[in-house]
Amino acid sequence: MKQKHIQHLYNRLGFGILPNDLEKLSKKSRKEVVNSLFSASKTVSPIKQDVSEIKNLIGDSYMTAKENIREIQKLSRELAPKLNMAWVKRLSNTSEIVREKMTLFWSNHFVCEDNNYIYRENYHNTLRAHALGDFRAFVNAVSKEAAMTKYLNTKQNKKQKPNENFARELMELFTLGVGNYTEQDIKEAAKAFTGYSHDIHGNFLFRRRLHDYGEKTFFGKTGNYKGEDIVDIILEEKRCAEYICEKVYRYFVNDTLNKAHVEAMTNVFYKDYNINKLMKFVCNASWFYEDENIGNKIKSPIELLVGMNTLVPTTFNNQRQFLYLQRSLGQVLLDPPNVAGWKGGQNWIDSNTITLRLKLPSLLLNSAYISKARKGQNDAQMEQRKKMFKKNFGKRFNVESNWDYFNKQFKSVSINELENYVLACKASPAAKNYLNTLEKVSKQEYCVQLMSLPEYQMC
Repeated sequence: MKQKHIQHLYNRLGFGILPNDLEKLSKKSRKEVVNSLFSASKTVSPIKQDVSEIKNLIGDSYMTAKENIREIQKLSRELAPKLNMAWVKRLSNTSEIVREKMTLFWSNHFVCEDNNYIYRENYHNTLRAHALGDFRAFVNAVSKEAAMTKYLNTKQNKKQKPNENFARELMELFTLGVGNYTEQDIKEAAKAFTGYSHDIHGNFLFRRRLHDYGEKTFFGKTGNYKGEDIVDIILEEKRCAEYICEKVYRYFVNDTLNKAHVEAMTNVFYKDYNINKLMKFVCNASWFYEDENIGNKIKSPIELLVGMNTLVPTTFNNQRQFLYLQRSLGQVLLDPPNVAGWKGGQNWIDSNTITLRLKLPSLLLNSAYISKARKGQNDAQMEQRKKMFKKNFGKRFNVESNWDYFNKQFKSVSINELENYVLACKASPAAKNYLNTLEKVSKQEYCVQLMSLPEYQMC
């Protein structure tokens, strides 16, 4: 398999690949590379934190939980950022990279948030467990999560007074897209999901007395439907498979849809709604590796941060600084802006975020200093400039960068070849001219220079 195609595969299904791994895989066929990548992601490794203190405060009744609500909320607020950090660490260091990247994708599809940490963690791990599984089971699992029944008010959905929030978003955002259902379909679907609730610990409860057992007419079919029946009827619509494939295509292939490619994906997915099969089909398709699909997507803030960490492992000693950085870039992991999630694509970039993005490598990896030494400039002048930058900007982020790891991984890569490993797309003529005017002092300095180019924002 060609090296540039392996790099493309790992940029889209992960966050990049290092030279030694790239060399090993280049001796294998495309099918072998893809299969090994997916085989490594069969395992499901939940992220768990110690929640015993919260559980003790909750006790066995709503009365006990109500009495301790302030402490429960305080502990939840303290644990939430730790889940953020733990997931970023997992994204940066895992063999189950496809599952984790798919979890990232689904977290912006089945958008949900909750202020109870236990519910939030359970929901997050449900996304991970189903990320490469059966989409039908996935939708049903999401509909029964405590975080979702609270977020979209299914818990308030009762026979006497149906709440339509979940039914509406189920079709509009999760399965079909706008315009592929009627208002009456929403009303009938809402009745089918009446009685969905959870206990104090977040376990699903079906409250039979609150469920509407009358007949519902949904998509032209009539029956005594429950929530699972509504999901089944929705999945019978080929538009559901097409809608999911469109989102997968935009996220993993190209922001501009290719109707023929999406149709091919839809035909595969509609057969059994197997997510793993769909993703392997995409990764084995020749069109996935066409030049028009390589290096054409803007990295999300998380993709940018984790991608940098893949090349040069960086540890934030101050958790708040890392969360502040995510917020400044426009994406705080596990904290979506609304039920529709982040729009992505060109929306990641504006006048403020592009400035920060271009400065970020120097801020995190080089004491805020970007080496711009012109050819012929002496070392003393360079060192003086670097000391000045470190004094003025070095404390902005309290981080430790593991350049020894970088030097070890790129030991066999010459400084002139570094561009091929750092950038997903070719540097523009202007960028080439700029780089040619600089003195290639070291691989470290040159890596920072390359990361500071607009081209590094692409994957």
